[in-house]
Amino acid sequence: MTNLVHKVNFSNPRSFSTTVKSDLKETFFPDDPFRQFKNEPSTFHKATKTIQYFLPVFEWLPKYNFKLFRYDILAGITIACLAVPKGISYAKLANLPPILGLYSSFIPPLIYAIFGSSKDIAVGTIASASVLLASIIDQAVSAKDNPTLYVHLVFTATFFTGVFQFALGFFRLGILVDFLSHSTIIGFMSGAATIICLQQLKGMFGLVHFTSKTDIISVLSSVFSQTHHWRWQSALAGVCFLVFLLATKEVKKKKPSLYWVSALAPMLTVVIGCLVAYFGHADKHGIQIVGPLKKGINPSSIQFLNFDPEYLPYTIKAGIMTGFLALAEGIAIARSFAMMKNNQIDGNKEMVAFGMMNLVGSFTSCYLTTGPFSKTGVNYSAGCKTAMSNAVMAVCMMLTLLFIAPAFSYTPLVTLSAIIMAAMLGLIEYEEAYHIYKVDKYDIRKLGSNFSQYGCRPHDIHRIIHHQSTYMRC
Repeated sequence: MTNLVHKVNFSNPRSFSTTVKSDLKETFFPDDPFRQFKNEPSTFHKATKTIQYFLPVFEWLPKYNFKLFRYDILAGITIACLAVPKGISYAKLANLPPILGLYSSFIPPLIYAIFGSSKDIAVGTIASASVLLASIIDQAVSAKDNPTLYVHLVFTATFFTGVFQFALGFFRLGILVDFLSHSTIIGFMSGAATIICLQQLKGMFGLVHFTSKTDIISVLSSVFSQTHHWRWQSALAGVCFLVFLLATKEVKKKKPSLYWVSALAPMLTVVIGCLVAYFGHADKHGIQIVGPLKKGINPSSIQFLNFDPEYLPYTIKAGIMTGFLALAEGIAIARSFAMMKNNQIDGNKEMVAFGMMNLVGSFTSCYLTTGPFSKTGVNYSAGCKTAMSNAVMAVCMMLTLLFIAPAFSYTPLVTLSAIIMAAMLGLIEYEEAYHIYKVDKYDIRKLGSNFSQYGCRPHDIHRIIHHQSTYMRC
């Protein structure tokens, strides 16, 4: 019986430099973005494909039609109704003039409509980044003592956010966002939501003086040491608005087709609050209002960027930290909604888009923006088909700024506090935290360390979760 011998050809071992180069390319450049252009028959076609790759608007706009626009215009108007109260509210969280929140819902969505690859993302400000930005910049200058310099430093931090995000996308470093573990994000968002809710007690009780610290003990001490300054009128209005907003969220949960009830509730709350404040002279009864809001679209702010070495460490730190947080939330949300429609999302393109809208935003009196979950969820539920819904929202915001912005100057602060609290209560993931605790004890320690940054100690969290309670008891 003849034994057959088959020779196996082994390739020559690769050098160390070749191996490292291959591994880096596989990690950071799993796809060659220029591969699709190589086989094009002419230079014109190559140029067209290149433009479509870097400016996604030219990919979907030639195929756009009125049938798609019918859906996008409805979605755009709906998220614009949400953008007005949320913009004013989150600007308040960042210790910024309310008008800047409206500015931030005009220019950035237009930029995203050009550079963004997601069909579902609705651009706007977010609460967690607003608070984080305020806490860092406040270490350099107080918003109360020098509000002008404070605003200029916020614009500068937004500029660094844009540079950082654009650089990550340009060098295709989207993989870095994946290093943020689920428990880290849950801990941070829950901790931020808890302290944000407690800080809104200032507006709910109509307090004028309040602590600038963010730990829970200082916040509660500030609230209960001023019981003689509590305004029952403000508290009653706040509770009514909060109950109404939470009730609309329950309606949406039970009947998802009625998403518009929850989406329009914040705007309706603001309108009712403005009417009551105007006709009832609320300011004479201890209910504070937003104050003057001027007409006009975004003025230039490029001349206000401050690169003074004294403040540079704070603006760079704020830009990078809030930028990374905004990317993590925005890209995660974009991917989640894309999966529902079986669409593809390029994380690097999203980074470039976020970077561009924050760069341009820093030049046009805007502060940090990304893709918030609440607005994106409403955009998706309203049936958006393309990024045109962001352009429609921007047009609505432009009309608001040009014609009716002063009407919102009568918005009671307690109304904004109720809107913020209603939004933040949905971010406290105590059930998810308990699940993480049951699955992995190490992860819950990471969650605790993030939560403790906002005023709770890790062993308190362990005790609370062990008893299947909520973070609010902390």
